[in-house]
Parts: sequence; structure tokens; C-alpha cells
Amino acid sequence: MADRETRPTTVWSRPERGARGPAPERSRTQITAAALALADAEGLAAVSMRALAQRLGTGPASLYRYVGSRDELLDLMADAVAGELDLSGATGGDWLDDLVGLALQSRDAHVRHPWLADLNDRRGEVLGPHAIDYLDHALGILDPAPGTAGQKLEAIGLLGGLAVLFARREAAATSTGDPAARAARLAAVAAEGRHPHLLAALTAAGAPPPADRDALFVRLLRRLLPAMLGQGDS
Repeated sequence: MADRETRPTTVWSRPERGARGPAPERSRTQITAAALALADAEGLAAVSMRALAQRLGTGPASLYRYVGSRDELLDLMADAVAGELDLSGATGGDWLDDLVGLALQSRDAHVRHPWLADLNDRRGEVLGPHAIDYLDHALGILDPAPGTAGQKLEAIGLLGGLAVLFARREAAATSTGDPAARAARLAAVAAEGRHPHLLAALTAAGAPPPADRDALFVRLLRRLLPAMLGQGDS
């Protein structure tokens, strides 16, 4: 009917495979797991239906019985990473502690799968079942927090953005050398006297604390999230 609501078709809106044909040899879960391993090992560009079929010891045509396209495979991969987060903890305690814990899990997932941020940058986040579970869980954590529903959704978006940012920083730090050496070079440049504001800031801050990949991330979240939720609509 012309007035019938049209809903976008996703890979999750269809059965895993058609009713006809031979008995299934594998599942979407198995195919997705193999694709994750391929992306983790060789990068997202290496993930193709042909390469995945070779990894599974089958022909590309057989995979199309389970996944309609590479784009659908990428959607399944992104949602599988969301499924790695542990949402089993009860909500209703300290909402800030719980939300920070969720953010740490999200950041660690992006560290394990560095291709995920680039995938979401290019395609946008497709909300599969695990991603929807994550969103609902985060909103449950925020139920006792101040703020409007819109502010809470914005806070969850900020949490995800910071998780990606810090995961990328961690990857960059690993590939570009010793953080202490970079800090020493910055201090030496500031001491030359041509950057007075930088020199004043570094002098006031004193020696940086030992590197702790969690500390700054947690500190920023604990400052930003209450500030976002404690204010009315602007």
C-alpha cells in the first residue's frame, strides 16, 4: 500500500539464510568472527568477500548466502565489537562511576580494533542489536542523573567520541616513540623564550606524572559529563 510505512532494510532484518538450498555450513557469527580477525591482522582494506572466503576455505559465492554485500559484512563487524562490551552489571549505583566504566570498555574495544573508528567515520554508525543494547544500557545508567533526555544522548555521544580519540592517541603514541622524550623536547623548545605562554603553563604544571593511559581519560570524563548534564538547555 502507498501509505504503508517503509523501513530501511538491514542485514538483521532478514533471516540468516534463505529457507531453500542445502543445510547451512556456517553462521553469520562465524563469518563475522573471521572478518574481525582478518581486519585486526591486516586492516580494514584487506576485508573483502574473496579474502574472507579464502580464510574460511570456501568460495565467495557461498558467503552471499549469509551476507548480501561487503557493506553488510562491515555492519556485522561493527556490531560484533559492540557486543564485546560487558553490559551485565546492574545499574542504579553511582551513575558517573558506571558511565566511566562503560567508557573505558569502549575505548579498549577501539584499541583492540583500530579499524573501527575509520569504518564509522566513512559509513556512520549503523545501530545493530548490540549497539542498541549498549545505548539502552547507557541510558539506564543515566536514569538517576540530572539533565534532559537530549542532554543524556549528547553525553553518550561525547563518551563515544572521547573513547575513539583516546584510542587513536594510544595508537599514535605507540608508533611515534617515547612520550617522555616528546615532553622533554617540548620543554626545551619552551625554554628558548619564544613561546612565553607555553613556558608559563609548563612551569606552573611542573613535572608530568608517570604515564597512565586511564588517568587523563577518566579525569576528563568526570569533569565533562556532570557539566553537560547539570546545565539546562541553552
